[in-house]
Amino acid sequence: MKELVYLDSTAIVKRYIKEPGSETVRMLFLKAYSGDLNLSFSIWNIGEVLGALDRARRIGRIDEETYIITRRRLLLETRRIIKLGMALLAPIRINTLLDTWKLIEKHHIYEADALQIATAIQLKAKQFITGDKRLHEIAAKEGLKSLLLQ
Repeated sequence: MKELVYLDSTAIVKRYIKEPGSETVRMLFLKAYSGDLNLSFSIWNIGEVLGALDRARRIGRIDEETYIITRRRLLLETRRIIKLGMALLAPIRINTLLDTWKLIEKHHIYEADALQIATAIQLKAKQFITGDKRLHEIAAKEGLKSLLLQ
């Protein structure tokens, strides 16, 4: 079975907006396209990434045209890699929410962050990729092999 790598929302954003860590994410996608690993993320991440793109547009980090192109690329690429079996889009299940709530109470973190850790654990991801230092530290405490993108 191929190695399953979980990308949190901050990692996915780096696929579409150039910033520190973007090259690492690009390499992960290339490895997925070549069949060397499978990517995974929660369906929740798609909404979070769309929100991040919208915020980048609102604050002037990207212009309207770039927003439209990037949004379309995100949705098309996500659909394609899932259809081709290169990525797993995890649904939000009751058990995932229960585990999420435990993580919120244990680490006092935002629900979306806890959801990402809970999902990665349930998927038995071999690696958890994030650009968020605190999330990286909590993921490691929860037993995930976490990589902090910088």
